[in-house]
Amino acid sequence: MKKMSKQLLAFFATVIIFSVPLAENNMDFFLNSFAQAPSSSANQTLSARLPGSPQLDFRPDLSASQKNASVDGTCTLVSTSTKLHRTPQQTEGPYFVDGMPNRSDIRSDTSNGLLQQGIPLSLVIRVYDVDNGSCLPIKGAKVDIWHANSGGVYSAVNDMGTNGKNFLRGYQVTDNNGTVRFTTIYPGWYPGRAIHIHDKIRTFNGSVNTLEWTAQLYSNNTMNEQIHEQTPYSSHGPPQTLNEEDMIYTGASTDGLVRTNSGNWLVMNVTKDGSTYLGTFNIVLDVQ
Repeated sequence: MKKMSKQLLAFFATVIIFSVPLAENNMDFFLNSFAQAPSSSANQTLSARLPGSPQLDFRPDLSASQKNASVDGTCTLVSTSTKLHRTPQQTEGPYFVDGMPNRSDIRSDTSNGLLQQGIPLSLVIRVYDVDNGSCLPIKGAKVDIWHANSGGVYSAVNDMGTNGKNFLRGYQVTDNNGTVRFTTIYPGWYPGRAIHIHDKIRTFNGSVNTLEWTAQLYSNNTMNEQIHEQTPYSSHGPPQTLNEEDMIYTGASTDGLVRTNSGNWLVMNVTKDGSTYLGTFNIVLDVQ
């Protein structure tokens, strides 16, 4: 009996020792979520640092302003009780062009006034800062977006024959609520990629770029398929690449926050409103 009692005592001591760190952590690492909940169809492995674990290195090709936009932490959005984590970044891609028009409606090309045909999409992006555990709207941030047209073609790309064009490109500056609104069309697909919208957020102190955050926004596969059954998308055919088949969507975030399936944290909420679709997305940064 004495021998068994000693074994039981040792067992419970071991359980207590290994339980204390978990109690101190409160399992926040596993319970916190980003501004948008990730898809339940994919396994998420976050690389945010746990107390006592080594800090993950950021990609060496990120600028200081990009690193500042992706510091680990959690916060609570002022208007809700939803727990938030920093929104992860993704690659800029080859087609970013700076100096695009300051405009809300990006459907036309300013060189000839021609309007891109497609199903209207109203896009609302809200940008927040982390401040003492709360998320506060960021005013005055420059938000660029750009994406392909219904046939999968970008403007301002020499190889696509659109050099000098600027359709489906533009920027807005966030208002007092941290919000920008764009009128565009639902994006098309091109080979090898899932349907997406590029977005870049920058803040400036005079002419100095103080923060830069870049990612790509996605919609769910079902919505993409439904859109591409309609004209003018139907002439291009159904999307060839699902989200789960896209190497950018399924890959790690460029800032080290997410090791796999970073696109799951970047899916827009898209709803139909008559003949128009409304897409919304919240982005949480860390302005130093």
